[in-house]
Amino acid sequence: MKKIQVPPETGKSMFCLFFFIFLSCFHVCFPQLSSTQTNTMIELSRFLNILEWNLPGSERNPCLWEGVVCSRPDSSSVISLSLSGFVLSNSSFLPLVCQIQTLESLDVSNNSLSSIPDGFITNCGTLVGLKQVNLSRNQVSSLLGFRNFSKLEVLDISHNRLSGNIGDYGFDALVQLKNLSLNFNKIAGSVPTNLAKSLVNLEVSDNLLSGSIPEGIEDYQELRLIDLSDNQLSGSLPGSLGNLSKLETLLLSNNNLNGAIPESLSRIQTLSRFAANRNGFTGAIPSGITKHLENLDLSFNLLNGSIPDDLLSQPKLVSVDLSYNEFVGLLPQSISHSLVRLRLGSNMLTGSVPSAAFESLQNLTYLEMENNRLSGHIPPAFGNLSSLNLLNLEMNQFTGTLPPSLGNIASLQGLKLQQNKLTGEIPEEMGFLFNLLILDLSWNSLNGSIPSSLSNLTELTNMKLQGNNLSGTIPDSIGDLSSLLELQLGQNQLRGRIPIMPPKLQISLNLSANMFQGPIPSTSFSKLDRLEVLDLSNNKFSGEIPEDLTNLISLRQLILSNNQLTGNTPKFTHNVSIDVSGNPGITVEDRVVIPSKPSGKNSKLVLNVTFVAIGVTALVAVIITVIILKLYRRSNGVNNMHVDPDEEEGSTVLPEIIHGKLLTSNSTHRSNINFAKAVEAVANPENALSKTMFWSYYRVVMPSGSSYFIKKLNTRDRVFQQASSEQLELDLEMLGKLHHPNVMVPLAYVLYSQGVLLFYEFAHTHTLYDVLHNHPSDVVDWTSRYSIAVGIAQGICYLHGSKSNTRDPILVPDLSSKKIMLKSLTEPLVADIELFKVIDPSRSNSSLSAVAGTIGYIPPEYAYTMRVTMAGNVYSFGVILLELITGKPAVSEGRELAKWVQSQQEERNNILDQRVSKTSGVATKQMIRALSIALACINISPGARPKMKTVLRMLTRL
Repeated sequence: MKKIQVPPETGKSMFCLFFFIFLSCFHVCFPQLSSTQTNTMIELSRFLNILEWNLPGSERNPCLWEGVVCSRPDSSSVISLSLSGFVLSNSSFLPLVCQIQTLESLDVSNNSLSSIPDGFITNCGTLVGLKQVNLSRNQVSSLLGFRNFSKLEVLDISHNRLSGNIGDYGFDALVQLKNLSLNFNKIAGSVPTNLAKSLVNLEVSDNLLSGSIPEGIEDYQELRLIDLSDNQLSGSLPGSLGNLSKLETLLLSNNNLNGAIPESLSRIQTLSRFAANRNGFTGAIPSGITKHLENLDLSFNLLNGSIPDDLLSQPKLVSVDLSYNEFVGLLPQSISHSLVRLRLGSNMLTGSVPSAAFESLQNLTYLEMENNRLSGHIPPAFGNLSSLNLLNLEMNQFTGTLPPSLGNIASLQGLKLQQNKLTGEIPEEMGFLFNLLILDLSWNSLNGSIPSSLSNLTELTNMKLQGNNLSGTIPDSIGDLSSLLELQLGQNQLRGRIPIMPPKLQISLNLSANMFQGPIPSTSFSKLDRLEVLDLSNNKFSGEIPEDLTNLISLRQLILSNNQLTGNTPKFTHNVSIDVSGNPGITVEDRVVIPSKPSGKNSKLVLNVTFVAIGVTALVAVIITVIILKLYRRSNGVNNMHVDPDEEEGSTVLPEIIHGKLLTSNSTHRSNINFAKAVEAVANPENALSKTMFWSYYRVVMPSGSSYFIKKLNTRDRVFQQASSEQLELDLEMLGKLHHPNVMVPLAYVLYSQGVLLFYEFAHTHTLYDVLHNHPSDVVDWTSRYSIAVGIAQGICYLHGSKSNTRDPILVPDLSSKKIMLKSLTEPLVADIELFKVIDPSRSNSSLSAVAGTIGYIPPEYAYTMRVTMAGNVYSFGVILLELITGKPAVSEGRELAKWVQSQQEERNNILDQRVSKTSGVATKQMIRALSIALACINISPGARPKMKTVLRMLTRL
C-alpha cells in the first residue's frame, strides 16, 4: 500500500488544531471537582503535609490522590476519604473535612489521634450523605456523642481508649445504624437495648460492660453478629436470644455468665458460630443446640451431665470444643463427617470409644480426648482418619494393644498416648508415620523391643517411651532420626550395646533405670554437641567415666548415679552439674569439700558431716532458731525472704520450709513432687543450670526418679514489691489455675526461708532463641515458624485475657525469644509469667534492660514510663515475629532488628530469611503478610499497635 505523505506545515497545523480543541473541551471531557472542594482539598493537603498529595502538579486533581475517591463517572465530588495509616497525631484537621459536603465515607483509622475536636462532631453530623465513619486504632480517650449523625450506617471506634458509660455517646440517635464496633476500649454500662432496630453487627468485646444480657436484645431482629466477649457480663442468658432469626455469630467468651445454655438457641437456623468459653455456665447442654452450627466452643465452664447423643452428629459441624468442663458418661455414638476439630479433654468421660463413629471421618484433623476416664481398646478405626494431624488420648485408662492401623494415618504429626494402661508390643507399622513430630507412649505397660522401623520417622523431634517394660537392645538405626531433639527411654528393661545416638539431640537423652552394663560407650555420645541432659543413672555401668564426655559443649547435667563406676571424675566446666552418688568407687575431685570460707559447695555429704560434728546441743539451738525464723518470715514480706550469700552458702542447716502447695491436679506430679527434696537440691550448686537477675534455674531429681525444672526467685533487688508471703501465695495459686497449651504454668510452689521455688515439667528446657540462632545450619521451615508464631500469640492473648473481675490481665515483663520455651518445633510456651506479680520496675536499683526486659525487645516508651503494658508486650511479640521472618536475632552488630527492618521496608523481599522464603511461593507470600503484622506491632506509638487478640486474628488469616 502506498503511504500518504503529509507536508510538515500541514502536520503542524493539524496538531495545533487538535491541541486547541483539547483545551477547549478539557472541562467537558475531563470534569474536575468544584473550585470549593478543590480548595478544601488543597488546604487539607497543606495542613496534613502528606507527601503523596504534595507532589508537583498533583494539586490540580485531588481525585488522583491516595485515599481519595470521587464520584463516578464525572469525578465532580469527593465521596470517600481514607487517611488510614498516615501517622497522624494532630486531629485539628477533622473540622476541615466536614466542609466536603458530598462526603459519604471517612476513614482515619490506624493513626495516633488522641482526641476528636468538637467541631468535627457538630459539623460532620450535618452531612446528609455521611454513612461510614472509621476512627479505629487510635488513642482517643474522649469525644462528644454522635447524636447529630442521623444518616450514619457504619461506625467503628474500636481499639481506642474510650471510657465512661455506653449510654453517654448518643448511639441511640443513630436511627439508621447497621454496624457498631466499639471493641477494645474501656466503655462501661450495660448491653444497650435502645439502638436502631436496623442494627446488623454489634461488636463491644474487650470492654467493661457489666450486668446481664437483657431480654430486650430480641428487638434487634436484623442482627447477624453479636460480639460481647471479654467483658464483665454476669447472670444467665435470656431465652429471647433464640428469637434473633438472622443471627449468624454469637460470641460471649470470657465473661462471668452463668446458668444454663438456653435451648432456644437451637431455633436460630442461621446461627453458625457460638462461643461462650471461659464463663461459669452450669447444667447440661440442651439437645439440638448444634442443629445448625458449624463452630461451638463451650470450653472452660462448669457444664456437666452427659454429652447429648445428637450434639456431634449435625451435618454442618466443623469444630467442637467442650474441654475443661465436668461432663460424664459415654461418648456420643454418631459424629458428623464434616467435623475438623473435636476437643473433649479434661472432663470425666467414661466408657469405650465408639469405633463405628470414627470409621469415615475424612475431615477430622484434631482429635483431643485427654485427661478423662475413657477405657477399653483404642479403636483400629482411627487408622481410617486420613486427615488427622493430632491424636491426643493421654491420661485415660485405655487397655489392650496399640492397633497397627495407626500406621495408616500418613498425615499424623502428634501421637500422645502416655499414662494409659496399654500393653503388648509397639507395632512395626508405626514406622509409616513419616510426618510424625511427637511420639509419646510413656508410662504404659508396653513390652517387646523397640521396633527398628521407628528409625524411618526422620521428622520426629520428641520420642518418649519411658516407663514401660521394653526389653532387648536399642536399634542401631536410631541414629538415623535426624530431627530428634529428645529421646526418653528410661525405666524400661533395655540392655546390650548402646548405638550412636541421633546427632541433633538437645533437650535430653534418658537411658536411666535400664539394664545396661559395662563401660560407658563414649563413642555413642561423642557427636551430641548440643545435648543438655544425659541421664545414665540406675544401670550397671562400670569402669571410669570417659574423658570424652567433657567434649559435650552444651551439656548442663550429667546423671550417673547408682551405677558401679570407679576412678576419678573428669573435670567438666562449671556449667555442668554432675551426679555420681551411689557409685562407691568414684572419687570426686575438687567437689566435696568443707570450705574454710563460703564456696557454694553445700552438698548433702557436708551437711551430714557437719551435723555429726555440731552435736545434739547445736541441733536444739538450730531448731529454736528455725522456729523464730519461720515466725519472722511469716510476719515480713517477700523482700525479706533471703539471707546474706555468705551466710547461705556457709550454712550447715537445711532451710526451713514455710509453706508448699501443689497446684496441679495431675496425679503423677502430685505423687512425684517432694518439697523437702527440692529445697535440699537447690542448696547444692551442682544442680544449678543457669542464673538471671530474677531467677536461678535448677534440675532436681525427685526420689521417684522423675526430674523437674525448678526456678528459684532471687529477691535481693528492691525491684520486688513489699508484698506479704500470704499475698504471694494467693498470686501463685491464681497462676496455677491457668490452663493454656502455650503458657508455662507452675505445678507447685514452696516458700522457704531463703526464697521461693516454683516447679515445672523438665521437658521444656530449650528456647526459641536456641533453635533460631544457636544452630544456624539447621534451618527451621516456615510451617514450623508460623506454628510457633501463632502459638505464642495464643498464649499472650490468653494471658492478656480481659478486664473482667475474674482475672486481671497478666503481662510478661521480659518477653523475648529466650523466654519462649519449646515443647517441639510447633509448640511454644510463654514462660516467666510469674514476674508480673512480684516486680515493680519503678523501685529498681538496676539498669533499664535488667528490669524492662532484654535489649532489642524493649518498647521505646519504657525509657520514660518504666511500666509493663499490653502494648509493650505487643511490641516485644512483634520483634519475636521479626526473628521468625528474618532469621536474625533481636540485636546483631550493635543494631536492633526492629529499627533495621523499619529502615528496609521498601525492599521487603530482602528482609525475609532467604533460606526459608525461597522454598515456595506460598511461604514467601505468607512471610510478607506476617511482616506487615510485625511492623504494626512495633509501631513507635503504643496506642497505634493492635491488641494481641487482633494480632492473633490477623495471623490465623494469613
